[in-house]
Parts: sequence; C-alpha cells; structure tokens
Amino acid sequence: MIVDNRPGAAGALGADIAARSPADGYTLLLTTTTIYAILPSLKKGLPYDPERDFVPISRIATSANVLVVNASLPAKSVAELVQLAKSKPGAINYASAGIGSPAHLAGEMLNLLAGIKMTHVPYKGAAPALLDVIAGNAQLIITSPIAAGAHMNAGRVRALATTGAERNPSLPQLPTIAETVPGYEISQSWGVVAPAGTPAPVIQRLSSEIVKAMSQAELKERVLNTGAIPAGDTPPAFAAFMSRERARLADVIAKSGIVLAD
Repeated sequence: MIVDNRPGAAGALGADIAARSPADGYTLLLTTTTIYAILPSLKKGLPYDPERDFVPISRIATSANVLVVNASLPAKSVAELVQLAKSKPGAINYASAGIGSPAHLAGEMLNLLAGIKMTHVPYKGAAPALLDVIAGNAQLIITSPIAAGAHMNAGRVRALATTGAERNPSLPQLPTIAETVPGYEISQSWGVVAPAGTPAPVIQRLSSEIVKAMSQAELKERVLNTGAIPAGDTPPAFAAFMSRERARLADVIAKSGIVLAD
C-alpha cells in the first residue's frame, strides 16, 4: 500500500482527487469526520459529495477528545465550568485550531446543550491554541489526549472530562461531559471509502480484510496507544454511522451560525 498525502483545504483536496480516481479498488480515501461530516455542511461549492462520490468500506478508529482548562481557572469539574460560564456570559474563551474545526464544533455543542455562552477564539492550528490556554490567554480547549497529555501530567492544564459517549479507556478516571450535560457527544473518526462505482465484491473483500486487520492484537494496541479506539464496520454500518454524524454536526453548525469564509 502506498500512502499519497494530499494536504489542503481541510482534506477536501485529497477527497476530490480520490473521488475522481478509477473505481477499481486500487485508490482509496482515508476519510475523516471533517471530510464526511463537517465540510459538507460548512463549505459551499465543495468539490465532492460524501454520499454521491464514495462507497463506504469500514471505519477503522474513533477518538474522543479531552476538555482541558488553564490551571488557574476556578473550575474543577464540568458542572463548575458550566456554573462559571453562566455567571459570566462570554467571559470564558475557548481555543480551537480554526473556524469549523472539530474543537470549534465541540465548544459550540457545549454552548448549545449546557445553555452557556463561551467565546470562540480560533488559531492557526491546535498547537498554538493549546499553548495559549497554558499561557492563560484562553481558558480552555477541547483537544486530543495525546496533544494535551504531557501538559496534563505536568499540571500546566487541568483535565475535566472527555467528549465521547463512554469513558476513554486511556483516561478512565475522567468522566464524560455527557455525565453532566446529557446528550453531549463528539468524537473524531477515521474510515476507508472508495470511489463510487467500485464493484461490490471488491468493497466486501476490502471491508473484511480491514475488519480482520483491526482485530489483530498488535494493531489494536498501536491504535490504543494513540488514544483512539479501534473499530471495524461492515459497509452498511459505516454508511449509517457517517449519516448520523453528518446530521448531528449539521445541526450544531446551523444552530451556532458557523460560517466558513470562502
């Protein structure tokens, strides 16, 4: 297998190239939550359609993020954070890697479901956003456990909760946000899709091989070490999963009024 990295436009460039590739099973796309669920509701004139242009093969991993706050913020739980935000509408700044990023949507989902108003501060990437939370220029960020881990261990930021439906196996001591704010769930997922028109027998073969690979102990351990949870889906199950995520995140985008500049 040859990996052909095509960065640009939050993954839309690579997705467009894959969508226009021969439907013979030899060109596949490693799709992400941003590619299949966020950009379709956020960007006009997207060069691909995630449902029309691709055939799902299998999900491979899902990762819940972690909500961390500046160490000086007087909130040691999600409940205390919500109470603080309600007492000072707009005064708490949450950082993200940019407008329309998963961290941006995660913060807006918390605003909507908790009935609070935090102010979004976009950065040019997750690293500078996290550094500004450490410096106290922003009060919190929802980011990956790997990115925040060393800072959490050193006490530079305080972890309050994770964002998945269930507790993260890598951070079992942390509650989920949903334990305080019912209905809250946002994770990042990765999966494999093929150009539309790829023969069904090819899709089934690829799916079964991916599921088999993701069940191997060595690979599962490598995925878990990144903070993600291994997954393996049938094509219909992966299609249903992507459809649900698109609908959920489209609702957050619409209710929050998030607009991506052209």
